[in-house]
Amino acid sequence: MAAESAAFTPLTLPVLPLDDEVVLPGMVVPLDLSDAEVRAAVEAAQAAARSEPGKPRVLLVPRIDGTHAATGVLGTVEQVGRLADGDPGALIRGRGRVRIGAGTTGPGAALWVEGTRVDETVPDPLPGQVAELVKEYKALATAWLRKRGAWQVVDRVQAIDDVSALADNSGYSPFLTTEQKVELLETTDPVARLKLATQQLRDHLAEQDVAETIAKDVQEGVDKQQREFLLRRQLEAVRKELREINGEQDGEESDDYRARVEAADLPEKVREAALKEVDKLERSSDQSPEGSWIRTWLDTVLEMPWSERTEDAYDIQGAQAVLDAEHAGLEDVKERITEYLAVRKRRGDRGLGVVGGRRGGAVLALVGPPGVGKTSLGESVAHAMGRKFVRVALGGVRDEAEIRGHRRTYVGALPGRIVRAIKEAGSMNPVVLLDEIDKVGSDFRGDPAAALLEVLDPAQNHTFRDHYLEVELDLSDVVFLATANVLEAIPEALLDRMELVRLDGYTEDEKVVIARDHLLPRQLERAGLDADEVTVDEGALRKLAGEYTREAGVRTLERSIARLLRKVAAQHELGERELPFTVTEGDLRGLIGRPHHVPESAQDPAERRTAVPGVATGLAVTGAGGDVLYVEASLADPETGAAGLTLTGQLGDVMKESAQIALSFLRSHGAELELPVGDLKDRGAHIHFPAGAVPKDGPSAGVTMTTALASLLSGRLVRTDVAMTGEVSLTGRVLPIGGVKQKLLAAHRAGVTTVIIPKRNEPDLDDVPAEVLDKLDVHAVTDVRQVLELALAPATNGAEREIPVAA
Repeated sequence: MAAESAAFTPLTLPVLPLDDEVVLPGMVVPLDLSDAEVRAAVEAAQAAARSEPGKPRVLLVPRIDGTHAATGVLGTVEQVGRLADGDPGALIRGRGRVRIGAGTTGPGAALWVEGTRVDETVPDPLPGQVAELVKEYKALATAWLRKRGAWQVVDRVQAIDDVSALADNSGYSPFLTTEQKVELLETTDPVARLKLATQQLRDHLAEQDVAETIAKDVQEGVDKQQREFLLRRQLEAVRKELREINGEQDGEESDDYRARVEAADLPEKVREAALKEVDKLERSSDQSPEGSWIRTWLDTVLEMPWSERTEDAYDIQGAQAVLDAEHAGLEDVKERITEYLAVRKRRGDRGLGVVGGRRGGAVLALVGPPGVGKTSLGESVAHAMGRKFVRVALGGVRDEAEIRGHRRTYVGALPGRIVRAIKEAGSMNPVVLLDEIDKVGSDFRGDPAAALLEVLDPAQNHTFRDHYLEVELDLSDVVFLATANVLEAIPEALLDRMELVRLDGYTEDEKVVIARDHLLPRQLERAGLDADEVTVDEGALRKLAGEYTREAGVRTLERSIARLLRKVAAQHELGERELPFTVTEGDLRGLIGRPHHVPESAQDPAERRTAVPGVATGLAVTGAGGDVLYVEASLADPETGAAGLTLTGQLGDVMKESAQIALSFLRSHGAELELPVGDLKDRGAHIHFPAGAVPKDGPSAGVTMTTALASLLSGRLVRTDVAMTGEVSLTGRVLPIGGVKQKLLAAHRAGVTTVIIPKRNEPDLDDVPAEVLDKLDVHAVTDVRQVLELALAPATNGAEREIPVAA
């Protein structure tokens, strides 16, 4: 290499130090002579040049932090004069590198050192790799110079062929640091120095490209903001002109959704979602359909009571008094609400209002027959708790979107009924009554009951998401009351999320209290009568409840009272009756006609249904509560009827199987019971359930059918005052059934005094009101033989059996 074979020439030169500056060979630089060290070096060089031929020579040495470099540059003083600013200066040209040796003496005040000139020749012609390097450096330098607009320098760089001069030419580059220039100066190998200069130039161009990209992006962002700002100002001016044309007030801010969102007390996530929609609205045009969708969504979000909550009334005694004053009976529900308030009060006292993001809401299912006060009970619960009340009617709902809302992509999309209920209540913790939840249907549009699973799950509903809102809604503090008539119609998964409270109907005494304290005052007001003008004594109310109506609830009773008061008001207006007037039990027939439901025990013995063998009284549960069910049995003429069993009365499969079991039991145990079972083999049996238009099913009529067949075969009548319920097995065991309370209430309404129930249903008697149990003689049995002993009247001595024959 050239550096290894360089010839060394000894030199003695004055040192011209350069602070934080580097001069490479080939560079021409002006220096200020006002600096003492620079002036001393130039003057010493001039003094030495008087005795030697040629121009004055100095040694340009970089000095960094007071330390001189090991390599300097031989420079010649080309000219001494004045600089552009008028100060004295000297023009010095770099000639070549010098290795600095020991110090020595010389004329003047400058520092003299000995040095060795470095010969930097490169073999000619250039090797291929070096030629490619030269070409690359010139291309990079040309690209950089063109970016700076230095077109006149491009030709000069292209004209340099010497490798060493080309590498040293990078000393003019302003982007190089002092350390980088010193590294170039101390690299004596021309090829290595050119590689270094090429790499430095390449790195600088890459950095410059990144900087330009960033600057371009920043500039584009600034330009976009400025353009957007200008367009918004123009848009505001256009809207202002349009408002003036349409006669609107200039200060109207109904469309300023951003200000409304920022002023509203919204949860953080809801606020972020709302501001995103505001941004979309501001970017959309007035003619875009998306604008109207966004406005509707923002209006819905802003109308929601995100931070509104009502304080619960923790006066437990006061809440209980409110429930007792507004509803008679229904002790189970009242106790549950009282317990809920007591627990809420204790949790609040101990700082447990919110645990795990969930609040202490409640989900109750009120199941019972119509007219028992399930819907009105919701208002009473809200009144007792001091909360807002809202009712959601679910009867006939078949679309899943009615519960969870529609997606906003649909035209006319709206939030679901749950969100609308919260908005209507104006509070995040209302009492929401989900009325007729058992009437919810499903079709191709989805299953609304499945959508209610999240709403009614206390473990999930604190993050409920409506399809329309698409933000989390906390329902964990809402008290949900779901009402239903038929428990079996509620999906099992949905029922599992609710706490079941049964309302099985009212006793006659409770109906009288309800009629006196609630129904009569309301109907007097509706009839335009005062309480001192018409009074109804308790005997009349009791007869209305017992003989004119027979229901689990009180709707028909209220209609009867309304009809009674309308009749009195009309007679007064016609001049046929003077007021005040007291309605007694004897006045009912003249005012509203004869009773419709005379108890079986009050009828003539010859007219009773059980006046002939083969008729038994059973108890059943329907959608309207408990009811009395009669079973009739007959045997076909052996000459005309076919053997077997015939069932009529629109019976279900379970009830048909119960009839088969009853017949099989009597056939196998007839001799033990002293029954002529031969008649069952030769003659066909027919069992009929009156009210044939009403579907019937269930196993609880097993003992009733067995008793009817036994009465038919024995010729013994079934006691009029006895009603029974229970499933029968092939061995004669009486198995438990459901709805004991409703069945006993129905027996009490029908005038029955003796009731037979399965032994294993005896614990259910705790739910039956005490006044009903006092009037009923309840027998709990385990075997159908006990049923026959209790239900069948004693046989008349000497009397022949009269077995009804089917026509």
